[in-house]
Amino acid sequence: MRCANEILMHLRATKKLNSEVYLEDSIGKDKDDNTVTLQEVLENSDKNIEDEVDLKFKVKQLYSKMKEILKTRERTILELRFGLGGQKPKTQNEIASSMGISRSYVSRIETKAINKLAKEIKE
Repeated sequence: MRCANEILMHLRATKKLNSEVYLEDSIGKDKDDNTVTLQEVLENSDKNIEDEVDLKFKVKQLYSKMKEILKTRERTILELRFGLGGQKPKTQNEIASSMGISRSYVSRIETKAINKLAKEIKE
């Protein structure tokens, strides 16, 4: 299989970066002279590429809904609690201490925010 730089060079050379690129597109041949597709290169043994793209799309939608319907404090608590944005997830006690509020109040805000998101997503 080719490395990522070779793949990008191939795509640039064929000027496909300015238009659509399909997973089934041939990007060259392997050492045994078999055709290699973009999907085969991007595929990883743990996850199907379509499932991974779908998951990333859903996460992006969730972030969008969070910004749209949650108050700043609700969004902050969910981000801290679940480690969104690449942070390490924090406990309710850690969040409460950093925000100067009680753990039970953090719990109520978290529950309210999750319920808001769930209701919005179901609609």
